[in-house]
Amino acid sequence: MATLKDRIGSAQPTIGSWIQLGDESLVEILATGPFDWLCVDLEHTTISIDQCGKIIRVADLAGCPTLVRLSGHDPSEIKKVLDAGAAGIIAPMVNTAQEAAAIVSAATYPPRGTRGVGLARAQDYGIGFPKYLDRMERDLVCIMQVEHIDGVNNLDDILAVSGVDGFFIGPYDLSASLGHPGNFEHPDVVSALERVQRTVARPGVLAGIHVVEPDDSKLRRVISDGYRFVAFASDMLFFAHRIDEVSTTIGKIRKQGSAT
Repeated sequence: MATLKDRIGSAQPTIGSWIQLGDESLVEILATGPFDWLCVDLEHTTISIDQCGKIIRVADLAGCPTLVRLSGHDPSEIKKVLDAGAAGIIAPMVNTAQEAAAIVSAATYPPRGTRGVGLARAQDYGIGFPKYLDRMERDLVCIMQVEHIDGVNNLDDILAVSGVDGFFIGPYDLSASLGHPGNFEHPDVVSALERVQRTVARPGVLAGIHVVEPDDSKLRRVISDGYRFVAFASDMLFFAHRIDEVSTTIGKIRKQGSAT
């Protein structure tokens, strides 16, 4: 059976979604859906390490691999989410090759890295550590999030770090780092994104992006642009958009009722 590492290494795009709410039932619904992976967001949510572990378990039982978007570059957090069974990590705000190398080191065992050895769920609670060690050597996924102009300037060096599987662009933070938050029409932002796009188009580069709104046309467009690691909306946004649609429907029904 192909692992997530195998799938992201192929020419075909993978499509995942973001977990922001932390509700295990919603995670189960998403995990049994069409997604290749789910990513638990620890950076911009109140999801705890304990909740994260439960989410990973639920998704695993449904046959869907889980990544974790870290809250920072803390080696202790990296160790805990991997020990909980995450297939890999997405590290935010990576600006240099040195930062990328330190993150990979924290995620990998000696002699390659510096990750401490613990026996937890990922290691079959102590019974399967040798198998886990072999699996992590082959299948660990490490994605670096590039969301600052410094990261764009150093992107080639970041991608050259051993153990880095690809990058994930953060356009909003990138625009903010240039002094124009959310203004994607500003020449400085346009220029930076064009530089990123040239990297996306290079053979062998795994480039990721988040289509934040559940918009089918945007999803098709980024895949057409060459992104092969795509997050599509989130548990929160799928739910919020559906409630918005229901609100519109109920509003129309109420108007029709008051007109009679």
